[in-house]
This record gives sequence, C-alpha cells and structure tokens, in this order.
Amino acid sequence: MGKVYRVGIIGCGGIANGKHLPSLSKLNNVELVAFCDIVQERAEQAAGKYGIEGAQVTTDYKELLKDNTIDIIHVLTPNDSHAEISIASLEAGKHVMCEKPMAKTAADAKRMMETAKRTGKKLTIGYNNRFRNDSQYLKELCDAGELGHIYFAKAHAVRRRAVPTWGVFLDEEKQGGGPLIDIGTHALDLTLWMMDNYKPKVVLGTTYHELAKRENAANAWGPWDPKKFTVEDSAFGMIVMENGATIMLESSWALNTLEVDEAKCTLSGTEGGADMKNGLRINGEKFSRLYTKDIELSSGGVAFYEGGKEEAPDVEMRKWIEAIENDTDPVVTPEQAFVVSQILEALYESARTGKAVYFD
Repeated sequence: MGKVYRVGIIGCGGIANGKHLPSLSKLNNVELVAFCDIVQERAEQAAGKYGIEGAQVTTDYKELLKDNTIDIIHVLTPNDSHAEISIASLEAGKHVMCEKPMAKTAADAKRMMETAKRTGKKLTIGYNNRFRNDSQYLKELCDAGELGHIYFAKAHAVRRRAVPTWGVFLDEEKQGGGPLIDIGTHALDLTLWMMDNYKPKVVLGTTYHELAKRENAANAWGPWDPKKFTVEDSAFGMIVMENGATIMLESSWALNTLEVDEAKCTLSGTEGGADMKNGLRINGEKFSRLYTKDIELSSGGVAFYEGGKEEAPDVEMRKWIEAIENDTDPVVTPEQAFVVSQILEALYESARTGKAVYFD
C-alpha cells in the first residue's frame, strides 16, 4: 500500500459538495481529514458525510494549516480569497488545488504562481472541462497535428437564462466579475490549451449589463434581484496572439439567443477544423472533397454494457493526486492558468476604457 494523502478542504459550499468531495472520496489513497467554512454547520455537514472519523472542523482556515500531517489543501472559496488562502497553504508546505479562476486579479494569480515555484509545492487550478472525453480526444488530435496550425478559434460560454442567484456570484467585490470570470474562464482555458498558445498580444473586450436590470426575469434558478446584480450579464472579446492567431470569446448568463453552448470551443487550422457544438465533430478536405466526421466517444459497443463511468471531475482529482504521487506537472499548470487570468483582466479593462489592451 502506497502513501495515503491527507486532504483539507477550505470552503464547503456548492463546488465542494458538487465536485471535489464526491470525486476525492472515490480515491483509495486519499483521506479527507479537515474541513473549514465560515459557516460552521456547512463544515460539520461535509465532515460528517465525507470525512474520516474525528475529522477536524473549523471556521478559521489557518487552523488547518497548522496541522503538519495535512498534505494537500483544496481552496474552494469566493474568488477574492483564492490568492490569500492558496499562498498561505503553499507556504505552510501543502500542495494546493484552487478552484477556477486562479484569482480575482492577475497580480494575485502571479503571486500564487511565484509562491508555488519558491516553495516547490504543486499548484493547480480547477479547470475540470479539460478532463471530459471530448476534450481529451480533441487535445490528442491537436497535439498530433491533425488540425495543422490553429489560427482561428471561438471560445463558447453562452447561457440563455441561467444566472446563479446564490452565494456571491452577483457580487463584483467578491468575484471580480460575472459570466466572463465565472464560465468564460472555462471556455478560454479550454481553447488556449487546445491551441497550446499562451502568448497574447492584444485584446478588445465589451461587457453588458442589460438583462440584469430586469425584474421577475425568467431564470433557471428563479428571478434575480436587479439591485444585487452588480456584475455584467454578458461579455465578449477578441484576443489576438503573438503568432497572429485570433480567438473570439463569448460569455453570458442571460442573453436573447438560441445558440447556447458552455465550456466548448471551435477550432480552425490549416489541415482541419473541429467543434464541440453537437458532440465532437472534425471537418476538413481530402482528395479534393470536404468531409465531416462525428467522433463516437461512448465506451460501449456491446449489448447491455455502456463502458466505464468515470466523470470529468473524477478524472481531474485522480490525475491531480497522481501528479503529486509521481512528482510530475499537474494537467493544469499555474503558468497556464495565470495567462487565462491575464486575458480576463485585460478584457475587463478594455470594456471599461473602450480601448484595446496590449500585453508587454
């Protein structure tokens, strides 16, 4: 039996219970030993459901960091505290998985990245959409050069009416923004990763606060309070990379559109193209004819068997622990996530000033 990794959870809300805790609890070499939340009852409930017997429960994350037996910390708090808690955890000798986005600001994201380098501890960010079946297959295609040089892409994060009305999602001070930093960040991460291109040159962005003003609006989680809706309801941008490649980013929580896609990308290269809009489709030209291929991603194929059921978050957590165990880079590196934060911040700045933002 190899090492069993002792994990502490800071933030026991929706993302902890919906993703991290169920997936971590499936791993034989992980023990969930400590739980922290500003609401003690939430920490107690998470500990009762997922923790080992006698798991620590606290409302002060610094108490967890004093425990030298904890190997790994998962930071699952609002965006404005990601950097503070992640940096403290790294300096306390813990490996850290922080939920997306990396931080509220690019400067904070940079401090996190630099602390990980200085301490020698591993840091990763929770971009779980990389671990879906379609994403993994498309990444293999891209890395094998099947699409050639990818010079145009679209990052899709569009909801028609699905504004998260709980927690602090509508609070600009806590979150740093709305759909762009919440779900646009997933689509942008996925697109940059497929292109393996992390050198932005210039961005132009726009944000809108239009449907947010509406009373009694149709919404997946019930009407929002316009007075509390202090972030954008939609944001769009154009990103030009140093090598000339262009990315169009679209993100919204509420938009009058029937084209709804979230955490997906469209890629156009010199040898072929791909999109995730209706399953994974590859397109190109062969023998002077155009073709479209639908990729079959189910692992079944025989009667009464549908194949394995490992979901993206399960893969994400497994590969994260394997990176620590094998001392390899995590799938999502802090350097990659930092560039995502840089671009998001530049898009917001461009929207505020009405001017393009250039990178040094």
